[in-house]
Amino acid sequence: MDFTLERQVLVTGGAGFLGSHLCDRLIERGEDVVCLDNFFTGAKRNVQHLLDHPNFELMRHDVTFPLYIEVDAIYNLACPASPIHYQHDPVATTKTSVHGAINMLGLAKRLGAPIFQASTSEVYGDPIVHPQTEEYWGNVNPIGPRSCYDEGKRCAETLFFDYHRQHGLEIKVARIFNTYGPRMHPRDGRVVSNFIVQALKGEDITIYGDGDQTRSFCYVDDLIDGFLRLMSTPKETTGPINIGNPKEFTIRELAETVIDLTGTSSKLISLPLPADDPKQRQPDISKAVEQLGWKPKVELREGLTKTIAYFDDLLRETKELV
Repeated sequence: MDFTLERQVLVTGGAGFLGSHLCDRLIERGEDVVCLDNFFTGAKRNVQHLLDHPNFELMRHDVTFPLYIEVDAIYNLACPASPIHYQHDPVATTKTSVHGAINMLGLAKRLGAPIFQASTSEVYGDPIVHPQTEEYWGNVNPIGPRSCYDEGKRCAETLFFDYHRQHGLEIKVARIFNTYGPRMHPRDGRVVSNFIVQALKGEDITIYGDGDQTRSFCYVDDLIDGFLRLMSTPKETTGPINIGNPKEFTIRELAETVIDLTGTSSKLISLPLPADDPKQRQPDISKAVEQLGWKPKVELREGLTKTIAYFDDLLRETKELV
């Protein structure tokens, strides 16, 4: 009799935007997934379609508290990622990044399991190097309103590499650049969801400053593919590796594209720039191309069309955006 067990994979923040898409892909590959979330920004609706799947388990838990579970691999995605959410309780945000990393690294050490860290392009702060390579140490304000997230994620990277050096733990660190797609939180304050929701509701679209600041937008399916490729690399491939779309757009260009795709009559209005808002953000993905064989495939208009359809359905079905 064959008693071979499916691989058990833990995804923290698994009911969030990125986490739920990762759970989908892992289930498709035949993994046995434990989805962990405290539902601060995650939502059960993001994983509703998986609840009856025999390979899926949903667990309510906060990563700032220790967890005792038996798994073969860990993806640590738990942390609010939009300024509105992570600035709501900045102390809790820092705790999630730092205490959460300590708890998950301790679990991985006990189990001898590889562990993936969802880091962020915010570790580069308001960059003076463009595009940003992984060797760039960043330009971060350590006491500003965004520092709870920026410095929390930087400290988490420190912990991951210290566990790797001190304990020989297998780590994978991905620095995520702006990502969008279905299941984004409708009120997360991020530019893609903001613009789409405002356009669908026929409201004026708010841009900050003159809209000439730039971002690079990666569709969620491409990003998750990068995660899986990084996790499957040899032990010596630790990262950090930039995962994002190197095609750069101004915020004004994004707004105009959303207006075109939604057919809205919304107008553009300008508000002052928030504190420490980066003026430009573009990944150098040379390492991802070389080490992972990865590059994004979904063009901005294609990805926005799918994301607009998601928000349009959400608005019609739940009135959540009203």
